[in-house]
Amino acid sequence: MTKVFTQFTSILAILLIFVTLSNAKTVQDVQVFTTENKDHKVTPKSIEAAFEAVGLSIAGNNDMNIPFSKRFGKLHYKIYNLAMFSNDELTFKLIKKYPGFGALTPLTMSIWEDTDGSINISTLNFNGMARATQIPSNDPDLRSYAALVHKALRKAMPQGHFKKLFFKPTHQGKPLQVNFTADVELEDDTTIDDFIDDFEAEFEGEMEPLGFLFPNYTNLQEELFEDNDYDAYDFYHTYSICKFDVIYPVSKFHPEAGAWAPCSFYIYKKKGENKMHMGFLGVENWITTLDIHDRASINALKEAQGMIKKILQEQTD
Repeated sequence: MTKVFTQFTSILAILLIFVTLSNAKTVQDVQVFTTENKDHKVTPKSIEAAFEAVGLSIAGNNDMNIPFSKRFGKLHYKIYNLAMFSNDELTFKLIKKYPGFGALTPLTMSIWEDTDGSINISTLNFNGMARATQIPSNDPDLRSYAALVHKALRKAMPQGHFKKLFFKPTHQGKPLQVNFTADVELEDDTTIDDFIDDFEAEFEGEMEPLGFLFPNYTNLQEELFEDNDYDAYDFYHTYSICKFDVIYPVSKFHPEAGAWAPCSFYIYKKKGENKMHMGFLGVENWITTLDIHDRASINALKEAQGMIKKILQEQTD
């Protein structure tokens, strides 16, 4: 009996070591920086100021509890903000090399107060940014961007630290992007500006009645390319897309979802080509990196993505 018990405990010990090593090797895509906040000195506004101070411009820092309270009545957290941020120099360098980086232009974060009173910030880490956009892991500009985010987090919360996360990503290294390509055919007397204006007006007109909001819109031609004397595109625009009926149920159990939200959607056409490219990071990124299993969150995410895909398919057919 003693021999059997000894063998059993040995096997159990080996299994525990294997599980521990497996967890230790789990590479996360999302990072959460946290700090005690008993004196309430750290606020969404102070975080915004810290990001701005290191060179990360805030495109929007939205108190989600305002619309949540009006629309749903019940709040999940005393503080819950979604913010968008970017660095112009690094964004330009990355998009010049990798046009698909528009899917992370701008980057996003969620800011929330947990039940213990701590303040938390969730963003994508370097691995998440590289994997989702398929930018090589040795790209110096992407590494600089990730390092700048770290610098901002530490400036915002000098006493903070990164939480140890136990998510088990199931994306298997896939980017999980949603991409569309459409032919651009101009009718007589129609300019390329007319074309994209009409396309985007139709897109917005289809999306807004379904509850989609656009908290940010960036014309990279005007805001980045012209300042750098870069003339490779007829147009390059990005939308930040949000839907209350999605982020409200998802954030209840997964406040870290702000690392992926609002979703960035890009649309561009290079000079000399007759095709327009569009894309965004699919909701499978949320599901596979945050261990999302509750049906309410998954249904809301997939329904919203299905709506966007249907609109784009109809517009590009």
